[in-house]
Amino acid sequence: MRKVKKRYLYSAIFLFLTELYIAMNVKDDFIRPYLGDFLVVILIYCSLKAFVRVSTFKAIIIVLLFSYLVELSQFFSLANRLGLGDNTIALMLLGNSFSWSDLVAYTVAGIFILSLESVMKGSFKKTPKPVTTANLN
Repeated sequence: MRKVKKRYLYSAIFLFLTELYIAMNVKDDFIRPYLGDFLVVILIYCSLKAFVRVSTFKAIIIVLLFSYLVELSQFFSLANRLGLGDNTIALMLLGNSFSWSDLVAYTVAGIFILSLESVMKGSFKKTPKPVTTANLN
Protein backbone atom coordinates (compact mmCIF):
# COMPACT_ATOMS: atom_id res chain seq x y z
CA MET A 1 0.00 0.00 0.00
CA ARG A 2 1.27 3.46 -0.91
CA LYS A 3 2.08 5.88 1.84
CA VAL A 4 -0.23 8.90 1.91
CA LYS A 5 1.57 12.13 1.09
CA LYS A 6 0.55 14.30 4.02
CA ARG A 7 1.53 17.59 2.41
CA TYR A 8 -0.97 17.02 -0.39
CA LEU A 9 -3.61 15.56 1.94
CA TYR A 10 -3.48 18.56 4.29
CA SER A 11 -3.57 20.92 1.33
CA ALA A 12 -6.61 19.09 -0.08
CA ILE A 13 -8.42 19.30 3.26
CA PHE A 14 -7.66 23.01 3.56
CA LEU A 15 -8.80 23.66 -0.02
CA PHE A 16 -11.97 21.61 0.52
CA LEU A 17 -12.85 23.65 3.60
CA THR A 18 -12.09 26.85 1.67
CA GLU A 19 -14.34 25.74 -1.21
CA LEU A 20 -17.07 24.83 1.26
CA TYR A 21 -16.84 28.26 2.88
CA ILE A 22 -16.97 29.97 -0.52
CA ALA A 23 -19.98 27.90 -1.62
CA MET A 24 -21.91 28.60 1.57
CA ASN A 25 -20.98 32.22 2.28
CA VAL A 26 -19.68 34.08 -0.74
CA LYS A 27 -22.18 35.54 -3.19
CA ASP A 28 -20.16 37.72 -5.54
CA ASP A 29 -19.09 37.97 -9.17
CA PHE A 30 -15.41 37.07 -8.79
CA ILE A 31 -14.42 34.88 -5.85
CA ARG A 32 -17.15 32.29 -6.20
CA PRO A 33 -17.13 31.85 -9.98
CA TYR A 34 -13.46 32.39 -10.82
CA LEU A 35 -11.39 31.77 -7.70
CA GLY A 36 -13.65 28.83 -6.81
CA ASP A 37 -13.00 27.19 -10.20
CA PHE A 38 -9.29 27.91 -9.90
CA LEU A 39 -9.12 26.38 -6.42
CA VAL A 40 -11.17 23.29 -7.26
CA VAL A 41 -8.58 22.22 -9.82
CA ILE A 42 -5.86 22.53 -7.19
CA LEU A 43 -8.07 20.64 -4.71
CA ILE A 44 -8.54 17.73 -7.12
CA TYR A 45 -4.81 17.75 -7.95
CA CYS A 46 -3.82 17.64 -4.26
CA SER A 47 -6.33 14.86 -3.60
CA LEU A 48 -4.94 12.81 -6.47
CA LYS A 49 -1.31 13.37 -5.46
CA ALA A 50 -2.08 12.50 -1.82
CA PHE A 51 -3.13 8.95 -2.70
CA VAL A 52 -1.79 8.09 -6.16
CA ARG A 53 1.82 7.88 -7.25
CA VAL A 54 1.81 9.91 -10.45
CA SER A 55 4.11 12.53 -11.92
CA THR A 56 3.23 16.18 -11.60
CA PHE A 57 2.68 16.56 -15.33
CA LYS A 58 0.46 13.47 -15.63
CA ALA A 59 -1.56 14.52 -12.58
CA ILE A 60 -2.15 17.98 -14.05
CA ILE A 61 -3.24 16.47 -17.38
CA ILE A 62 -5.61 14.04 -15.62
CA VAL A 63 -7.14 16.79 -13.49
CA LEU A 64 -7.52 19.20 -16.41
CA LEU A 65 -9.12 16.55 -18.63
CA PHE A 66 -11.52 15.67 -15.81
CA SER A 67 -12.34 19.35 -15.27
CA TYR A 68 -12.87 19.95 -18.97
CA LEU A 69 -15.16 16.89 -19.16
CA VAL A 70 -17.26 18.18 -16.26
CA GLU A 71 -17.55 21.53 -18.02
CA LEU A 72 -18.45 19.76 -21.27
CA SER A 73 -21.18 17.86 -19.40
CA GLN A 74 -22.57 21.26 -18.39
CA PHE A 75 -22.59 22.33 -22.03
CA PHE A 76 -24.79 19.31 -22.81
CA SER A 77 -26.93 19.77 -19.63
CA LEU A 78 -26.01 16.29 -18.42
CA ALA A 79 -27.55 16.79 -14.96
CA ASN A 80 -30.93 17.63 -16.51
CA ARG A 81 -30.68 14.77 -19.02
CA LEU A 82 -30.03 12.36 -16.14
CA GLY A 83 -33.04 13.72 -14.27
CA LEU A 84 -30.86 15.35 -11.61
CA GLY A 85 -31.72 18.96 -12.39
CA ASP A 86 -33.42 19.38 -9.01
CA ASN A 87 -30.73 17.57 -7.01
CA THR A 88 -28.59 20.18 -5.21
CA ILE A 89 -25.65 17.83 -4.64
CA ALA A 90 -25.62 16.65 -8.26
CA LEU A 91 -25.71 20.26 -9.46
CA MET A 92 -22.88 21.16 -7.08
CA LEU A 93 -20.73 18.33 -8.44
CA LEU A 94 -21.70 18.51 -12.12
CA GLY A 95 -22.56 22.18 -12.31
CA ASN A 96 -25.43 23.55 -14.33
CA SER A 97 -24.07 26.11 -16.75
CA PHE A 98 -21.24 25.99 -19.26
CA SER A 99 -18.75 28.85 -19.31
CA TRP A 100 -15.65 29.44 -21.38
CA SER A 101 -14.20 31.41 -18.47
CA ASP A 102 -14.34 28.25 -16.35
CA LEU A 103 -12.10 26.51 -18.87
CA VAL A 104 -9.69 29.43 -18.64
CA ALA A 105 -9.72 29.28 -14.83
CA TYR A 106 -8.97 25.53 -14.95
CA THR A 107 -6.11 26.06 -17.37
CA VAL A 108 -4.61 28.90 -15.32
CA ALA A 109 -4.81 26.66 -12.23
CA GLY A 110 -2.95 23.92 -14.12
CA ILE A 111 -0.21 26.36 -15.09
CA PHE A 112 -0.08 27.64 -11.50
CA ILE A 113 0.31 24.08 -10.15
CA LEU A 114 3.07 23.30 -12.64
CA SER A 115 4.90 26.51 -11.73
CA LEU A 116 4.50 25.97 -7.98
CA GLU A 117 5.65 22.36 -8.18
CA SER A 118 8.66 23.41 -10.25
CA VAL A 119 9.63 26.03 -7.67
CA MET A 120 9.06 23.59 -4.79
CA LYS A 121 11.25 20.95 -6.45
CA GLY A 122 13.97 23.48 -7.24
CA SER A 123 13.62 23.41 -11.01
CA PHE A 124 14.23 27.14 -11.14
CA LYS A 125 17.56 27.11 -9.32
CA LYS A 126 19.86 30.08 -9.52
CA THR A 127 22.67 29.82 -12.01
CA PRO A 128 25.88 29.02 -10.15
CA LYS A 129 28.62 31.62 -10.16
CA PRO A 130 31.57 30.74 -12.36
CA VAL A 131 34.66 29.62 -10.48
CA THR A 132 37.43 32.19 -10.66
CA THR A 133 40.66 32.65 -8.75
CA ALA A 134 39.04 35.57 -6.91
CA ASN A 135 36.38 33.17 -5.51
CA LEU A 136 39.02 30.71 -4.28
CA ASN A 137 40.78 33.12 -1.90
